Amino acid sequence: MAEAVIVDVVRTGSGRGKPGGALSGAHPVDLLATVLTALVDRTGIDPALVDDVIGGCVAQVGEQSSNVTRNALLAAGFPEHVPGTTIDRQCGSSQQAATFAAQAIISGSQDIVIACGVESMSRLPLGTSAIGRDVLGPRLRERYPDGLVHQGISAELIAAQWNLSRAQLDDFAALSHARAAAAAASGLFDDEIVPVTVTDATGSPVVHRTDETVRPATTAGGLAGLPASFVDEAIAARFPQIGWRVTAGNSSPLTDGASAALIMSREAAERLGLRPRARFVGFSVVGDDPIMMLTGPIPATAKVLQRTGLSIDDIDAFEVNEAFASVPLAWLAETGADPARLNPRGGAIALGHALGSSGTRLLTTLVGELEATGGRFGLQTMCEGAGMANATVIERLD
Repeated sequence: MAEAVIVDVVRTGSGRGKPGGALSGAHPVDLLATVLTALVDRTGIDPALVDDVIGGCVAQVGEQSSNVTRNALLAAGFPEHVPGTTIDRQCGSSQQAATFAAQAIISGSQDIVIACGVESMSRLPLGTSAIGRDVLGPRLRERYPDGLVHQGISAELIAAQWNLSRAQLDDFAALSHARAAAAAASGLFDDEIVPVTVTDATGSPVVHRTDETVRPATTAGGLAGLPASFVDEAIAARFPQIGWRVTAGNSSPLTDGASAALIMSREAAERLGLRPRARFVGFSVVGDDPIMMLTGPIPATAKVLQRTGLSIDDIDAFEVNEAFASVPLAWLAETGADPARLNPRGGAIALGHALGSSGTRLLTTLVGELEATGGRFGLQTMCEGAGMANATVIERLD
């Protein structure tokens, strides 16, 4: 089998996912085209050689409809013969895109694939793609007669089951901001973030290349004053164990962003004179309880470790998406991983969670962390809507 390697991986800085956010003036097609262009410029690869572009996006409606990935690669100036497709595995969409890309290369069916993702939550708020319709249908409702719940309630259920206090959630959130701010101040994001030119409120062009969602002054004490976000009397009656500990401060913010990875066979990289930065070691994807919903990273991690023959202690850095603080904290409790190795540059609570882009954003940060520290193996995992999760193991290459 061919070996799938990562030649380069880039992302935009995050923008607050609401009107007036730093990237809200960028059309999502142009936002994704920016990172695709950056891959070509940084590596010198001829885009005509790319066999496919696989992109993740959750709100595939409006400006992100009609196959945003194909539109973006054309906007980036790629030759018309390069195909593109857009997939939705909820928050793990671009992580799944990277898996599909690597699997195509390992199977020998393709040699060079770009995996990427985009989400403009300022232009397409959460829930937009449902267009006010019932997305479940009568048969699914029949299977779950008490009703499914949204992710905020799932995060509360996790906090209750793992007995995570409000203070623990806020401490973790404050640490995420502190780590992200320290990484930015040390220049650790300088190589992975590519500039985006956007138009500001006055109509003037502005270059954005930082993470707008990071708040360096965040403290656990400050977060403690925030109200719980999802208090609901009917839900409280159904789930009396909920303690209402999840707030906007210990959850990931609405975010705009894009990211992309150039993935190819090792043989193709050698032929083109490109240096592989990392290789894919193993993958897993699982389904889990759709009411607890966000616990999938726990079995996904166990599955990918079993498949690769690695132990949790073999992994030098973990990227576990911080959709809510309760998710990585429950994951830590179940896996026994070293907390110092978890999201060492901060996570989505600070760096943002641009849904369809988050998978390749985590991959970007993970590759950079392994290179900066000399670590060998990295693992990323992502909770996803409806109770799913992806996990991926990579190995840094010298």
